[in-house]
Amino acid sequence: MQTLLSMLTLQQQLNDNTNGKQWKEGFTKQGKAINWKRCIYLESAELIESYPWKHWKNIDAPADFANIEIELVDIWHFVLSELLRTHQGSLESLSQSLSSLPSFQTFCSLTPLENEAREPMVEIEAVESFLSQLFCAEEENSLALAQGFFEMASTLQLSLDRLYQLYIGKNILNQFRQDHGYKEGSYIKEWNGKEDNVVMQSILAQQKNISPDALYDALSTCYQAL
Repeated sequence: MQTLLSMLTLQQQLNDNTNGKQWKEGFTKQGKAINWKRCIYLESAELIESYPWKHWKNIDAPADFANIEIELVDIWHFVLSELLRTHQGSLESLSQSLSSLPSFQTFCSLTPLENEAREPMVEIEAVESFLSQLFCAEEENSLALAQGFFEMASTLQLSLDRLYQLYIGKNILNQFRQDHGYKEGSYIKEWNGKEDNVVMQSILAQQKNISPDALYDALSTCYQAL
């Protein structure tokens, strides 16, 4: 499927640019160890924090559904990276393998519920079920990780179209961050009172079919105005 192939290609390019082309060996070009599964684990914890799960605190607060989408996309970046690291064939063959997963077929047919009809505790349990599989999957079988991700994303009401739109947005934002001093610590993440993620989502909402290059230019315009 072209959507999967596009995301795999963009992730490969981002990882090459950010970490150096030897990143599949488990180290950045600066020699720092890479652990994609740990990244997934921590992003999943941040995802759970988007729900009002704490029985001692603000129990009637609504879930932050916009951030839930962003956290899912962040997790997907790292799932893709683990897939790319362990897969021995072409991106096309990996895309085909992903599209053949049973949970991907369900994911493609999803019609998301309205937020009011969603069940936060059911969704949290889906995240925890995904996490329980994370370190159990065999090293060579990262497809099992993708299978679990699609199951979780379906329960959390994230459609394929929305995943793709936000993935493109976050991928370009990640590249923008790297180009503007993110690793060096000079990047400004809050833009006039809004986190850059929120600005990126606003641009996507206004221009649903914006190209990756045009999105990068729009982010540049906003950043230069700080």
